[in-house]
Amino acid sequence: MRLDKFLNATNLTKRRTIAQDMCANGVVLVNGVPAKSAKEIKVGDIITLQFLETTHRYKVLQIPTLKTIPKNMKSEYVCLLD
Repeated sequence: MRLDKFLNATNLTKRRTIAQDMCANGVVLVNGVPAKSAKEIKVGDIITLQFLETTHRYKVLQIPTLKTIPKNMKSEYVCLLD
């Protein structure tokens, strides 16, 4: 699954266009490397989102098969590391 679709499907961003803009501006890292929105995400990848004052790291546990998942199922797909 593409990075921008993954961020949107797992509710890490509100919209896919926001995820694409974040990738274009270099604030999304996959395994410590800046990633484009078309990067394929695999189980075990570490996604880092750098916001203005905070940084969140997530570990990919599963790849969703649906376009969006319920917010209460987010913990089945990503795990917040710090």
